[in-house]
Amino acid sequence: MSDRQTAAPRIRRADYLGAAGAFAVCMAGTTLPTPLYGLYQEQIGFSELTVTVVYAVYAFGVISVLLVAGDVSDTVGRRPVLLCGLGLAALSALCFLLEGGLPLLYLGRLLSGLSAGLFTGAATAYVMELAPPGREARAAFAATAANMGGLGCGPLLSGILAQYAPRPLQTPFLVHLALVAVSFAVTWLLPETVRDARPASAVRPRRPSLPPEVRPVFVPAGIAAFVGFSLFGVFTSVAPAFLAQSLDVHNHAVVGLIVFCAFFASTLGQLLAGRLGVARALPAGCLVLVAGLALLAASLAWQTLPPLVLSAVVGGFGQGLSFRGSVAAVAGAAPEAHRAGAISSLFVVAYTGISIPVIGVGVLTEPLGLADAGLVFIGCMAPLAACAGGYLLRRPAVTGA
Repeated sequence: MSDRQTAAPRIRRADYLGAAGAFAVCMAGTTLPTPLYGLYQEQIGFSELTVTVVYAVYAFGVISVLLVAGDVSDTVGRRPVLLCGLGLAALSALCFLLEGGLPLLYLGRLLSGLSAGLFTGAATAYVMELAPPGREARAAFAATAANMGGLGCGPLLSGILAQYAPRPLQTPFLVHLALVAVSFAVTWLLPETVRDARPASAVRPRRPSLPPEVRPVFVPAGIAAFVGFSLFGVFTSVAPAFLAQSLDVHNHAVVGLIVFCAFFASTLGQLLAGRLGVARALPAGCLVLVAGLALLAASLAWQTLPPLVLSAVVGGFGQGLSFRGSVAAVAGAAPEAHRAGAISSLFVVAYTGISIPVIGVGVLTEPLGLADAGLVFIGCMAPLAACAGGYLLRRPAVTGA
């Protein structure tokens, strides 16, 4: 850790857990609307294409932050960036609470994406920097669990509340606002870890960069990240509609639980990837992703629930393996001075995967139907993952770390 990011002496043993909790709350807000899209369709009246566009607006928000301000917390400090991210998360929840039609849904998703874009890099670094000596491994696990666990808990929480609590379109966001308020207070009390933090006027936007030595590993790693995030994009945008229309599953809690399983499996995959090493985790993750896509295809073709649940677990596990392997491979290949930019470039590719392919499914839903549109998506993604996995089996990625 550099001198300018050495933790202050007043750090307490549990501080990193407080930062991880705020991280989880922010990420939960990004997936909170997942089980509710069907209710919004009934109330406002819009097509499946609109659902996918509303969903993808979130990715555009994340990408815009990564492109222009991905490393802003290195300049102004971690706490101000996280407090700003929590403020944006609160504004996003308010947009959904107001229920003013599509414009507010779009705005809410955009604000949620901006919040996640600020949190993704800054909160991960913050959790690691707040860890006292001897707890670095626990902090790494806390950051991983907060990110993916928060994403999984969002639909689980809103699904349960929408199914069993009154006011299904308001209660989840009221609960999230309360959690954001608590997280804001906790973050406010945490110490700053960037010692020579400067004012916001010192920030200079820098686009992510990709050094030449990273490019050979970046292509297969980027493909793996793209496919894995695309699978999650489909699960969190159109899977609820497929469950309702084709499988006659209208229980919002069940929808939330299935999506939660995908993110929980991803967390397990990321943990196992650390033990396997990049050379094995990255190609293995690609091939497991193919298996998850095949199970999703079986569910769409036969219109049965068990393969869909299995695809959530298997696909999520493959995404976790491949994504952590991708990050480690790119980080290891990049020179230290360009490492943050290279990783930001990988995240841009990954978040593109939850926008363009997902919108493509929405476009195809009108002429083909939801199931056939999903099969076209799988027919495009599975060969990409298989090719990336095959390439990495022949030329394993080796990190310099």
